[in-house]
Amino acid sequence: MNLVDKTKLALVGRTINKIIVHCTATRPSQACTVELIDKWHRERGFDCIGYHYVIYRDGSVHEGRPLSKVGAHCVGQNSDSIGISYCGGVAEDRTTPQDNRTEAQKASLNQLIKELRQAYGNIPVYGHRDFANKACPSFDAKSEFN
Repeated sequence: MNLVDKTKLALVGRTINKIIVHCTATRPSQACTVELIDKWHRERGFDCIGYHYVIYRDGSVHEGRPLSKVGAHCVGQNSDSIGISYCGGVAEDRTTPQDNRTEAQKASLNQLIKELRQAYGNIPVYGHRDFANKACPSFDAKSEFN
């Protein structure tokens, strides 16, 4: 199964040294799409969605910002990284961080990281929380994937 378009990986035109995993900080019951995240990010002043990939609750992987474009997902780390976000990350109370990834999301995230590492070498994977005082992505991506 290939989740990424291999031709797009070859046309990135920038050095990729890391993958940074995020959550959308949305409740499991909340609607979450690339189009909606793009709207939220534009409202914050971004020129488009900041993540390169978004994984929906059903495990489907969707392209966000083109890989050739520097991300807008982690201050000070965007130029050489790929940003992946899964829909979810907070409890229904809207504030408590919660690793509420579905099994389908976990499988897709594993596969996506595997494919990106095949393309860019065994680059490290981090969570947003490794670079900022945040709970995002509500689990320890660094220890899960490295």
